[in-house]
Amino acid sequence: MRNQSTKKNTLMLVLAVIVVLTVAFSAIAMAADSKTITAEEIDGILNTTTDASQVESPFTKVADAVRTSVVGINNYQIVSNSNYYNYYGFGFGYGRDRGDNSATERLYATGSGVAVTTYGHVLTNYHVVEGASRLTVTVEGSDDEYQATLVAYDEKADVAVLLVNDLPVAPVTLGDSDQLQVGEWAIVIGNPLSEAFARTVTVGIVSALDREVTDTAYDAYGRRTNITNQMIQVDAAINSGNSGGGMFNTLGQLMGIPARKYSSSGFGSASVENIGMCIPINVAKPVIREALEKYSGASVTTASANAPANGNRPMLGVTVFTLSGTSGILPNGAIVRSVNEDSNAQRGGIQVGDVIVEVNGTKVTSSTDLVNLVQSYNEGDVLSVKVYRAEGMAAAVTADSIDLTTVSQDGEYIDLTVTLLGNSAT
Repeated sequence: MRNQSTKKNTLMLVLAVIVVLTVAFSAIAMAADSKTITAEEIDGILNTTTDASQVESPFTKVADAVRTSVVGINNYQIVSNSNYYNYYGFGFGYGRDRGDNSATERLYATGSGVAVTTYGHVLTNYHVVEGASRLTVTVEGSDDEYQATLVAYDEKADVAVLLVNDLPVAPVTLGDSDQLQVGEWAIVIGNPLSEAFARTVTVGIVSALDREVTDTAYDAYGRRTNITNQMIQVDAAINSGNSGGGMFNTLGQLMGIPARKYSSSGFGSASVENIGMCIPINVAKPVIREALEKYSGASVTTASANAPANGNRPMLGVTVFTLSGTSGILPNGAIVRSVNEDSNAQRGGIQVGDVIVEVNGTKVTSSTDLVNLVQSYNEGDVLSVKVYRAEGMAAAVTADSIDLTTVSQDGEYIDLTVTLLGNSAT
């Protein structure tokens, strides 16, 4: 009897425990299903702060110090609407107009630059400003375009200096690129893809020094040449529009000018990543010095020519036609077909076959350019005329063309001085 009673009590106890545990687990499950996060808990998760002063990075310090010194550069060019060759009896205005002679100024290219003086000097690449009829500088956060003047350049080194009046940008400090070390940080700042990504900062290291880079380049007048320069190789991202910007060290000093990048398209099936080239700042220093020595307190501008006086149209004493499309074998310009006997052009040294590429500092790319330039001056004005001359060119010139197969490719640019004659003929 007692054993039966004990077994019964034990069974009842086990059942009671099972019931209690079942109720407990059910309660826990119900509590879990109904639990909510309090507003205080939410605030504790989301309402956080970061003490920026405790974030250590040499890049943030450099970016804060020099980003605002990086500007955008706009290269405007005059685009002709003519698609034919004209030639003119120079000074007499005759010719064959077979199309639209109008021209339009358009934004041709954009790039970057860095302010290097408090006077408004901006350092950039020559290829950023090459061929421009007008240059402007833009500053992030402003809709203004500041007119800029090219005051010094070295086309072979691919370096140029602009002067901008009242540029609201502080200059950077120049470094000594001879002290660069492979493996040190390279901080690149510029405007890739124009203003949409103004003052973009990318970071890498100096991958190599004194890399020999040979480019097929074109001089200021369109003649092709091969140029070899020593450059700094970096693996920081460099994209279209970065050209002319800055490559800085961790001291915030300007050590180089981003100039180019390599891509797979130039190496067939090879995969190319993160190979960029910068011009050492020490290469640019002689050009900066030249710009500073020219500085006179105001932007250098090209003086506008006076209108012809007394109805006389000035005459150079040559006939010319447009020379272009020679794939860089010869420069673009106005090629001389004939020189009037006993003319001032002849006295000044102009010869048949000379390509006139510049007059008084203004580039000439066509016979129309030359006609308009000369007729904007007066009889008696003295012109500085730059021509390109090579062996065989005089004999190679025919009525309206030139036989390139007989022309030497070892020509030179020559500076001549010519006094304009007057012509009252209509």
